[in-house]
Amino acid sequence: MILHELIDYETLRLIWWLLLGVLLIGFAVTDGFDLGVGTLLPFVARTDTERRVAINTIGPVWEGNQVWLILGGGAIFAAWPPLYAVSFSGFYLAMFAILFALILRPVGFKYRSKRDSARWRNNWDWALFVGGFVPSLIFGVAVGNVLQGVPFRFADDMRIFYEGSFFGLLNPFALLCGLLSVSMLIMHGSAWLALKASGPVAERAGRFGSVAALATIVLFALGGLCLWVGVDGYRITSEISTTGPSNPLFKTVTTEGGAWFANYAAHPWLWVAPAFGFFGALAAFFGLRAGREVSTLLFSKLSIFGIISTVGVSMFPFILPSSLDPRSSLTVWDASSSHMTLFIMLVVSAIFLPIIVAYTSWVYKVLWGKVDEASVTDKGGHAY
Repeated sequence: MILHELIDYETLRLIWWLLLGVLLIGFAVTDGFDLGVGTLLPFVARTDTERRVAINTIGPVWEGNQVWLILGGGAIFAAWPPLYAVSFSGFYLAMFAILFALILRPVGFKYRSKRDSARWRNNWDWALFVGGFVPSLIFGVAVGNVLQGVPFRFADDMRIFYEGSFFGLLNPFALLCGLLSVSMLIMHGSAWLALKASGPVAERAGRFGSVAALATIVLFALGGLCLWVGVDGYRITSEISTTGPSNPLFKTVTTEGGAWFANYAAHPWLWVAPAFGFFGALAAFFGLRAGREVSTLLFSKLSIFGIISTVGVSMFPFILPSSLDPRSSLTVWDASSSHMTLFIMLVVSAIFLPIIVAYTSWVYKVLWGKVDEASVTDKGGHAY
């Protein structure tokens, strides 16, 4: 038997769908609090020293956290080529805005203290705010558009045609999802500051985070209500071949109200995903109000896991529906790389993903402890 045939094509496709979710959730629960702290920076810290405290809670770890975003993009490129082609070309301007905002973050970290000028530092602090807020918003807007369907189609020769626009992405439901993303990551950033910062920064973060946690609950519920009554889902009406060639045109798809809830009707245990989203945010709210630290951050992560998982299990097997031509929608079963490619990537991931997790865990262990004003004003230190 050839080695790669040890795992059948259907199972490999399912594994890579799960791994893509793991990478996206990994990015959200690690770099997500970096984005949340950046968004909160002008509001939880009122003096230069307080802002340095907030910045130094994420300064040593944000680069490592961003590895998960790179891994996610690489996984899409290698495991789901049609998804990469459609999303990275159709969402080009949105991707450019995200990259521009993310580039502001390292520049802001490195340059804000190069001049002893209040105006100079204030401008860079607002750049760090942009670097946190804009990606948080656009990531959520992108998910909202995916749930509604993206205006693309495949020609018979598999050429891709995208007929949307950047401003067309900014529709009411997508903006609702964007606000949910912002509130979720502000909650997460607040939980991180409550754990890692001290003094007024941690106290203000607790107040802002409590509001963000409640907003996350409300917006998550509103999003579910919109999916039930206002946003049509997608359903495959033809026979499904889970081991066939990666050609999305070999199926027929229809849109209908409530279709995104079909998986929950078929498998009621999947309701655990949205339950985690609500419970985690509610527990984070009470944790922030009570001044609990480690458990609050864990509950915040649980909420993120639940919210992102809810999107994945609601859409399965779809990964990018098409509003222009529903049969062109990309699914787990018709948008993957070859059997051999998925197997080789799985072997590589099985080797290197544990190394990344182990290294990241070690870094957090070494950097454990709070950041206070004394540590960032120490002339012999290396604080940002």
